Formats: sequence, structure tokens, C-alpha cells
Amino acid sequence: MKQKKGIDNKKELTLEELLKILKDRFEKNMNRHKGVEWAEVQAKLEANTKKLWSLNEMERTSGEPDVVGHDKETGEYVFYDCSAESPKGRRSVCYDREGLESRKEHKPENNAIDMAAAMGIELLTEEQYRALQKLGNFDLKTSSWVQTPSNIRELGGALFCDRRFGHVFLYHNGASSYYAARGFRGSLRV
Repeated sequence: MKQKKGIDNKKELTLEELLKILKDRFEKNMNRHKGVEWAEVQAKLEANTKKLWSLNEMERTSGEPDVVGHDKETGEYVFYDCSAESPKGRRSVCYDREGLESRKEHKPENNAIDMAAAMGIELLTEEQYRALQKLGNFDLKTSSWVQTPSNIRELGGALFCDRRFGHVFLYHNGASSYYAARGFRGSLRV
């Protein structure tokens, strides 16, 4: 599972190591995927090395991916980043390339949209982020960029979410902004 430039954080995992980590996390967090059997998930994963590579990237950048759903129509399993805080290996980034390039100084190394694409994942939508928050308390100290509607993005803005005071908040910021405590969470369908 080769790494792509710009998202290096941890050592590369072997297939066996990655599957063991995913299985252990799956078994420790059964509330996230009631009625789903690990053997079925593993069979899907072993049949799709491209998706395994993406899960490795999620894990390597501290996302702690886990199964959060099963689409009965397509048969796909849905993984989200389930780390307690926004993944460490994906923080301090602007929303997208346009936001990054619009910065005059103090540019971060990357942006959320390009990083997600390089990893083969998608940023969570606001709806997905809120669904994740029903499975636990995430982003109590950090925040995560979420997919931004084009009409907001065209005006220079971007959206992010977090959980504070027992409530999930949706905020806005300029797409060129970046903070040490803001990253992004991804989703992957296998």
C-alpha cells in the first residue's frame, strides 16, 4: 500500500496489520454497526485492494475508520473516520485548492478536498457528520471541514462542524482559513 505525497503521518501498514486493526475496532464498537458481521465486511475488503489502500490512508493519518452502516441496496459497507478528534494527520489545511491559492502568506501545506481525493475518500456531508455524532461524542476540542454547497463556496465560504456544550454546530469560515485544530473526516463505501 504505497503512500501518496503530502499525507504522510505514520508508517505503512501490512494488509494483515490493517485488517487486524479494523477488526479489533469493529468488535470494540458494535454500537456503530448493529447487525453487521465482520466476516462479510472482511470479504468485501479483501476483494477490493483499492478500497483497502484508502482505509490504510485513513488509518495512517489517524482517522480510525470504522463501519457505520450497510447500504442494503448496493451491498456496500460505509466507513467513516471515528477518531475522537479530527484526524491529526489532516489538520491545518484550507478547505480546497482555490482557498489555498488565494492566501497571500502563511499558506498551509495542503487542503482538505485535494487530500481526500488523493486518499480516495470524500469529506463527510453535514448530514453524515450529524449521523456520526449520534454514535458518540466527536470533535469536542477540534472541528472538521464538511462538504460545502456550491452556492456558499462560490461566495468564498466553506462549512465546518464540531460538538460543544452537548450540541453539534455547523459554522462557516472563509475557504482559505486554516487552524491547528481543524481537519476533516472522510467517508468510504466498500
